[in-house]
Amino acid sequence: MTFEELKQKALSLPYQPGVYLMQDKQGTVIYVGKAKKLHNRVSQYFQDSSAHTPKTRKMVSNIDHFDTIVARSEFEALVLECSLIKRHMPKYNILLKDDKGYPYLRIDLKQEYPVMELSNRVSDDGASYFGPFGGRYITQKVIDTLCKTFRLPLCSKKFPKDIGRDRVCLNFHMNHCDGWCQKGKDAEEYRRRILQAVKLLQGNYSEVSAELRSNMEQAAEKLEFERAAELRDRLSAIESLGQKQLVTAGRMADMDVIGYAKTEAKACFAVLHFLDGNLIDKEYEIVELTDDEQEAVSSLTKQFYMARKAAPREILLPYEMEDADLFSQLLLEQLGRKVTIRTPQRGDNRRLLELSQKNAMEEAERLTTKAERLNGTVKLLSDMLGHSLHRLEAYDISNIAGTDIVASMTVFQDGKPKKSDYKKFKLKGLEDQDDYASMRQVLNRRFTHYQAGDKGFDEFPDALLIDGGIVHAEAVREEIEGLGISLPIYGMVKDNRHRTRALVTPDGKEISISSIPAVFAFIGRIQEETHRFAITYHRSLRSKRITGSTLSEIPGIGETRSKALLKHFKSITAIRAARLSELEKVLPKNAAQAVYDHFHSQE
Repeated sequence: MTFEELKQKALSLPYQPGVYLMQDKQGTVIYVGKAKKLHNRVSQYFQDSSAHTPKTRKMVSNIDHFDTIVARSEFEALVLECSLIKRHMPKYNILLKDDKGYPYLRIDLKQEYPVMELSNRVSDDGASYFGPFGGRYITQKVIDTLCKTFRLPLCSKKFPKDIGRDRVCLNFHMNHCDGWCQKGKDAEEYRRRILQAVKLLQGNYSEVSAELRSNMEQAAEKLEFERAAELRDRLSAIESLGQKQLVTAGRMADMDVIGYAKTEAKACFAVLHFLDGNLIDKEYEIVELTDDEQEAVSSLTKQFYMARKAAPREILLPYEMEDADLFSQLLLEQLGRKVTIRTPQRGDNRRLLELSQKNAMEEAERLTTKAERLNGTVKLLSDMLGHSLHRLEAYDISNIAGTDIVASMTVFQDGKPKKSDYKKFKLKGLEDQDDYASMRQVLNRRFTHYQAGDKGFDEFPDALLIDGGIVHAEAVREEIEGLGISLPIYGMVKDNRHRTRALVTPDGKEISISSIPAVFAFIGRIQEETHRFAITYHRSLRSKRITGSTLSEIPGIGETRSKALLKHFKSITAIRAARLSELEKVLPKNAAQAVYDHFHSQE
């Protein structure tokens, strides 16, 4: 379908809730969205593209056709959207890669030596499953706690295959395990302890305690004091465990705090799990970058809890979720518990959100390399301007009161300065300070060299950055168009601290960069480097001119003798301090005397 056909189809949609599926030419679903009113939402994609984010513009450019499903209510549309996103995993939806859900604790009692292990899903395999408890860390903590309490194996050995094959490990020597890998161990005792662990997981603390107390008393009556002491210690550990550790470790968090942060190249979605006000676990995932952080948090939060089939009683979000009430209702229907979703603006809960945001940023920064930051910044700027920026050229003019007018050209390739391609220009035929005429001359010379195929000028830039505003950009465009050349040109508009706050096109379109730190800093570096290169060249010329004029005032000293003196002595200060005999080594005696007298006549 053509763009106009897509637009007309969108305008013909009903004002009813539903879901829309954008598809490319191959029929692949590239985006799934939900709408209160299909007509209003879908038609927005085919209106003025300047209001779209770069990602949305790219997605729209790939749409060949779309389908819609009308729902009876917005709630039904939400359920359908979640289901379709999971089924199609569309390219332009923000997706969580980890959809494994909360892990369960699995024990297969059919095995000769059952073990406690993590399982991402409950399967119909005859094993016993407990949980979910929360994240993988919490579930592993439950397993470790039970194994240490009952002195069961924490290692990766397989029983009975590995019995007697190796020496006991460190866990045995630390009294965390009874060394079941040794020969002669009682398999029935192993199973008895596993069954006691199962009873604890089922909440039967009193039954396990009564059983151990009875066994302890029987051992004491038989004068098996060592075994009685062992059972006493285990009973004490279990009673303590039942009151504290397992209760905490085995509970779902009562509050989750969502964080979302991004660098130039990566974004991180983080979830902090709190129980009774204490942080007990953290989960995070690096996700695709997007301009719309509110939409990202909303979409990722839905996927996170729908995949895990579990949720706390309260979820705190850094941004408002537009359909929070509907999603809360969906969780109630699917999980059987009421979940409150809030975005606190102040107080302790707001500080928890800030903590979660900080955790997300730390993970994103930790996993972002310097090269990725630079590439991400260039890509972000490219998306803002709407074209590639493989090679950027920047220009600046430097002079004092119209004297020694020079210009600099710096080159940034893939975001990095390419100093071998820098160029310096000494302006010709300009008596007064005229930045517009100077810029015209510089760009005319640069692209005349390009058209002639001159070495050092033979690469064509993707865009030009001009030090100045709209008038400078317009003057440059007119000049290069006169040579038959067309390319994007941007003036660098300054703020009151002489930093580039925006880029402006010759047509007057201003692109603000001050609110995007990475791009603001990148353009600032280009501006500073171009200015530094120009002013260094200007100072060099000015110094040579002043030096040359000082020596040329001396009778008998022309350009050749001036150069010879500077080559030998390196500076005017050294020439001034030289003895007559030293000057005579460079100049004839009469000329050397004239130089010496010039600098020492007042003495």
